[in-house]
Amino acid sequence: MNSGAVVTFDRAAGESLPVRVASPSRVLAESTDINITGLCKTFDGQRQVLRDIHFSIPRGQAVALIGHNGSGKSTLLRCCLRLVQPCSGAVSLLGSDITTLGARQLRGMRAKVGFVFQRHNLVARLSALTNVLHGVQARKKGPRTWFHSIAPQKDREEAMAQLHSVGLANLAERRVDGLSGGESQRVAIARALMQRPKIVMADEPVASLDPLAGDEVMGLFLHRIKDEGLTLLFVSHNLDHALRYADRIIGLRDGRVELDTPSKTENLATLRELYG
Repeated sequence: MNSGAVVTFDRAAGESLPVRVASPSRVLAESTDINITGLCKTFDGQRQVLRDIHFSIPRGQAVALIGHNGSGKSTLLRCCLRLVQPCSGAVSLLGSDITTLGARQLRGMRAKVGFVFQRHNLVARLSALTNVLHGVQARKKGPRTWFHSIAPQKDREEAMAQLHSVGLANLAERRVDGLSGGESQRVAIARALMQRPKIVMADEPVASLDPLAGDEVMGLFLHRIKDEGLTLLFVSHNLDHALRYADRIIGLRDGRVELDTPSKTENLATLRELYG
């Protein structure tokens, strides 16, 4: 998309006029963690969800993905890990085009990406510490990665340190079905970071939490990401979170990139134009 145009939508005519896209960072290939080129996705052979998506994310940048329900945000995130198979285009993570990787290579690449879901996906009957330990399975295999009680001391100590970093060391032995929503999401974040990922992706990570818990967890999430120097791509319907916690905002509309701009140049009013 051309930079320098102005975001404005002609709703009466049923079409969008040129879109304001602030020039995203132009970085060398070796410092780009995510690069998407011409990505398209169609379901059922006719419903086109993603249309010619292009963008790059440099190492260490936090990017919020916003847009209407049905605009393609979650599908895009899943295409980035080939949890959903793109129809065309290329997705490069850490310099490798994942659309060309075989099954074994793809598993290895996914191990380098921590994924935080809205609904936590924890094992309810197991302890918080054991759930965090499961993150080590991205790097190791075998029964000693299943329960913290039989895990190697080094792995158990690392999992405990991750729990401590999200403020839950005192709840390490508690089953996660006894935790609050905010506590459960903190465990999910600690588990993702236990992978020692280079990239973190999150699909509405605090959407199921109340506003106070959501702010608390999102602030903690960003602090951990920045502290580790990781690249973050997260989907959010919360425009305030997009402005506060992202370095850059990418907006989708009808499966296309309609906005790509540094968050510091935007406010709630300008972002709402995307939903107008």
